[in-house]
Amino acid sequence: MTKSRRNFLLACLGFTGFVYLQVLSGKSRQLYTASEDVKKLILSDAEWKQRLSEDAYYVLRKGKTEVRRSSALNQEWRMGTYVCQGCELDLFTSEMKYESNTGWPSFTDHIRGHLVTYTDLTAIPPQRAYKCARCEGHHGHLFMDGPLPRGERWCNNGVVLRFVPA
Repeated sequence: MTKSRRNFLLACLGFTGFVYLQVLSGKSRQLYTASEDVKKLILSDAEWKQRLSEDAYYVLRKGKTEVRRSSALNQEWRMGTYVCQGCELDLFTSEMKYESNTGWPSFTDHIRGHLVTYTDLTAIPPQRAYKCARCEGHHGHLFMDGPLPRGERWCNNGVVLRFVPA
C-alpha cells in the first residue's frame, strides 16, 4: 500500500470515528425511554406480517423509510391523535404536528414514555432514531432542527401511523 493511500484511509477512519462519537455522545439530543406502565407487545415475524400492510411491515419491523411525500397524513390538520399502526399506542397529538416541508409528517414533541430513542448506526452519518415503546417498531428519526422552544423535529413515517379524529 502506498503512503498516500494509507494516509487517506487513516484520515477517513479518523473522520468516521469522530462522527460516531459526536452522534453517540449526542449532548444536544435527549434520550427518551419507555414509561413503566407501557406493556410490551411481542409477536412473531409471521404475526407482524399478518397484522401489517407490506409497507408498514418494512418500516416498523425492518427500519426502512417510506417514499417522501407519499403519506396522506402530510395533509391531515384536524384535531385528534396519531397512534402506532402496529399496536395502537398513542404517540402524538394534533397540537404537536407542524409543517416541516420535509415530505414526512413531523411533530415538535411526543407523548412522554410512548417513544424510545436509539442511535441508528445503519444511517450515514448515524442518526438519532425512535421506536414505539410498546411494539418496538421503528417510526422515524429525531432531528434538532425543529421550531422553538424545543427545537426537536420528530420526523415520522406516515405509513406506520393511524390518525384518530377527536
